[in-house]
Amino acid sequence: MTAGMTAPPGDPAPPSATGHDAVVLAGGGARRLGGADKPALSVGGRPLLDRVLGACRDAVRTVVVGGRRPTGRPVLWAREDPPGGGPLAALDAGMRQLAHAPGSEPDVVLVLSADLPFLSGATVRRLVAALDRSGREGVLLVDADGRDQPLVAAYRPEPLRRELALLATEYGTLAGLPLRLLTHELDLARTEADPLASFDCDTWADITAARALIREHGNVLDEWITAVKDDLGIELDVDAKALLDLARDAAHGVARPAAPLTTFLVGYAAASAGGGGPEAVAEATRKATALALRWAAEAEGAAEAERAAGDQQSPQGPGAGGSTRADEG
Repeated sequence: MTAGMTAPPGDPAPPSATGHDAVVLAGGGARRLGGADKPALSVGGRPLLDRVLGACRDAVRTVVVGGRRPTGRPVLWAREDPPGGGPLAALDAGMRQLAHAPGSEPDVVLVLSADLPFLSGATVRRLVAALDRSGREGVLLVDADGRDQPLVAAYRPEPLRRELALLATEYGTLAGLPLRLLTHELDLARTEADPLASFDCDTWADITAARALIREHGNVLDEWITAVKDDLGIELDVDAKALLDLARDAAHGVARPAAPLTTFLVGYAAASAGGGGPEAVAEATRKATALALRWAAEAEGAAEAERAAGDQQSPQGPGAGGSTRADEG
């Protein structure tokens, strides 16, 4: 049985000197979503898969295991055998793809599911740094309820391949085997992070909750700016407070704080990509507008769902719970 160790969350971990690869599991049948293409579902205007890929953008090589699709950054692709064969089969396919991919293998491989809307780069760095410090074979994220999250984790590649091979030999196949068979054989440490880091989207209720959480007052502006930067291809740390203070001073108060920040990012993207010419500005504006429309569509969908829920709870028919004029007559 694996020995456990828990590291306190503390401040966001600094970038580690250790390079790392990433394997993102994006297969599965999404049965509780009615067979929907889960990695493509939008949260905060971006597909779930792209949100996870953004969090692990520092990886040297990233393999996505699942059906090919457009992504916001270049990745390698692999497919589990058989398709839909479960997380161990998918992880084995991802590790095999890394073994054949160009480049030397780093000391760490991140293993992430593709349905983590709140996974951040800070959490990814924490996992890599915790593995560096621990000297163990892997580090798992522990969620707010104290449960291990083996698909929000960092592992040493060699022990991971060793245990996958031993399981395949013992059972004849990795398809359908539970992840605990793998993690029980590895020497693992554990760490904590933002309680939402391991929030995954298995049902439509989860998707709805994630979309609502993103729009909460404390999250919405940061989420929006992150989404704009990703869609415009900007890698820039934005001092949102300083920009808002500047806009407030210039315009005597900001009624819609997303607007000045978005126009700033549009201008930066245009200057970076096309020298700030009219064509570059128009293209950056188009992308930001499309993103804003996706946010608006999600808000309208959430409002319709709330109205529908309210209608289901209200009395049915004009005479429910009381008399009509005809009754009074």
